[in-house]
Amino acid sequence: MRIRATIVKIPVIGQTARSIYVGLRRRFRKFSGSQTYWEKRYARGGNSGVGSYGRLREFKADVINSFVRERGITSVIEFGCGDGSQLSLAKYTEYTGLDVSPTAIKLCQEKFAGDTSKKFSLFEPGNPSAKNDWGRADLGLSLDVVYHLVEDEAFEEYMKVLFSAAKKYVIIYSSDYDESQSYHVKHRKFTRWINQNAADWQLVQKIDNIYPYNATNAENTSWSNFYIFRKTR
Repeated sequence: MRIRATIVKIPVIGQTARSIYVGLRRRFRKFSGSQTYWEKRYARGGNSGVGSYGRLREFKADVINSFVRERGITSVIEFGCGDGSQLSLAKYTEYTGLDVSPTAIKLCQEKFAGDTSKKFSLFEPGNPSAKNDWGRADLGLSLDVVYHLVEDEAFEEYMKVLFSAAKKYVIIYSSDYDESQSYHVKHRKFTRWINQNAADWQLVQKIDNIYPYNATNAENTSWSNFYIFRKTR
């Protein structure tokens, strides 16, 4: 541990060593499941991750707010609202946020208490007794979620619900390539699923990340890009 502590203090080398160490640590830890992971993370005081803070949060907000304004979007439903950090920069007329973590929902309800334009509900995929009465919206939103759906069943259910809840558009901010699971991350070629299962949706725009992923600056860069889909019929 002393050697590692010394190495990570060295500029550039330290950053690379830290990324390698974190990656190996995640790869060999036992993973208890996506839903359990996020609930424990929020319950222990964790947050939604670096993508929901700093310059990445600003970039995402600029893209989405511009789209909502230009397309006249009046209602937004987001699957994976997290701790509400990203939402704090959003400019939506009507918003519904869902998450698999009860703690995250509570955090958002407290953060936006008194804001009647926003409501939050627990997302319980696969639970037949869940009400799932959140309704539909002009825009369905998924930000930094798809690559965290490491279970195939969770991914399938999530994609179905995301597109069925959107009336006009879906925006997905994620990576779009296949890679084996590394703890709570599993990159997926999600556009392939859309081509095969959502024939009435068309990719109309891809917006590349202005801060593409760099292992030496992982906390300020991202492997996600914006993919915007429109319902064709």
